[in-house]
Amino acid sequence: MTAHRNNQSSFSEISPSEFFYRNRDLAGFSNPAKALYTATRELVENSLDACESTEILPKISVRIRYREEERHEPDPRTYVLTVKDNGHGIEPRQAPNAFGRVFYGSKYRLRQARGMFGMGGTMAILYGQITTSKPVTITTSTDGREFHTFRLLIDIQNNKPIILSKSTKRGVGSSGTSVELLLHGDIFRASAKIRDYFRQTALVTPYAEITFIDPQGRLWYFPQTTATVPKVPRETKPHPHGFDFEAMRRLLKHTDESSFPKLLMNEFHRVGKQTARNFLRFAKFDLRTDPRTVSNEETVRLVEAMHRFDGFLPPDSNCLSPLGTEILKSGIVNELKPEFYSIAIRPPSAYSGYPFIVEVALAYGGKTIGEGVRLYRFANRIPLLYDEASDVAGMVVNDLLDRRAYNIPREAPLAVITHVCSTKIPYKSVGKEFLAERPELERELKNGLRETLRQLKSYLSRKGSIEAVLRRKNIYAKYLPLIAKFSQALSGAKSPPRYQQLIKDFEDERVITVEQIANAKKKSEGKIE
Repeated sequence: MTAHRNNQSSFSEISPSEFFYRNRDLAGFSNPAKALYTATRELVENSLDACESTEILPKISVRIRYREEERHEPDPRTYVLTVKDNGHGIEPRQAPNAFGRVFYGSKYRLRQARGMFGMGGTMAILYGQITTSKPVTITTSTDGREFHTFRLLIDIQNNKPIILSKSTKRGVGSSGTSVELLLHGDIFRASAKIRDYFRQTALVTPYAEITFIDPQGRLWYFPQTTATVPKVPRETKPHPHGFDFEAMRRLLKHTDESSFPKLLMNEFHRVGKQTARNFLRFAKFDLRTDPRTVSNEETVRLVEAMHRFDGFLPPDSNCLSPLGTEILKSGIVNELKPEFYSIAIRPPSAYSGYPFIVEVALAYGGKTIGEGVRLYRFANRIPLLYDEASDVAGMVVNDLLDRRAYNIPREAPLAVITHVCSTKIPYKSVGKEFLAERPELERELKNGLRETLRQLKSYLSRKGSIEAVLRRKNIYAKYLPLIAKFSQALSGAKSPPRYQQLIKDFEDERVITVEQIANAKKKSEGKIE
């Protein structure tokens, strides 16, 4: 009996902050190098989201510098990370909780966003606190006239901010937020990954101006190359096919609706009056039943019927914000400088009731890509730099990319860009590094890649025809004058035969081929320089 009481007394509860304090590897803070990269990424993505949510052209400034006391110490050591943006800012009353509480933020709505868990920026601050014991400094302004500064720590046990100081200053500037924190890092091992992150971010956000200064004082500048900003995604309602029993139980417990048709029409995505009635008949539910009186067993039966009913309309894409052809084109041309590129944007699809859109681009040739195949993976505009072999896009590229089948020269520079946008990205980890092999997602990636590869094959075929014509022209231009001279000598003619027209015919053939390519270009997303 005593042993039983001792076991019972050992039970306890921990806060979300405490959980991630004990398990920070789950959020991408497994070592000083990965932590420095992850903290930079999370704060930059918060800044980009803040700008894009109000269609502001982002201007992001990032700096990593040594802490003066440790300037001559070896890595790993303490670094000061500062990220500043020109977004809409944060209301002063919300700022401490936004940065000082895990699972608190604006991400918990059903629409596309970079963040999903409301914890990335807070985890960076939490990691900095537990490795340096120093507070974070946050300055924010919503109007460019009043600037509110907070110095705070996180109460890990209670998952809430501890405000050490706060002040307000008036001035003239722009709205936005600046975050400065100290954290334990290893820039020697992290620098390559951080630079790759900024290069790839510039590839899919060419509408942003990004400045990065590393600890050696080197400046990395990524200019804005287009003024087109992706549309702001609209918040949507859950689709019946993605609803589970627990969500339905909560909905029925808190609803004010007294009839099932109204509940379905008001709480679910693309469910009209007739669809609601058809579903209730399919599920064998009385249309007059009060949703608040449904038993647990009936709730289970209702949800199971939702998953089987094929009369619901598929989810639409208003809650999504794909990059689009113009943004992808600007990023690819500016960052990769290819000889040729093609873009395929797949129509909206869905998995488990969650809408998604797949965009695939292919860049060929040029000096920037490098030899072989390079895969750039993005999800909701986030570059995915780790675990490529485990990602569904990596598997699709390995399965489909047969150089011989598409006449691609061996070791020719080739870049494949995949972007998935969705209200719920199927990540395999909290660290957001690779995507699960959802059959619907795999299908759209394959179809998009096939489309871009077919365009590349067509381009290479036309390019080969031009090169063949040029080789023939060069041969004739070299030998025809000699043949004409010998013919004149043999025949005793006063002038050599007129061979210039033959060479001109080959020039005309080349011109026609180029015109054909120009016409074909209008039917595809390709570019030929």
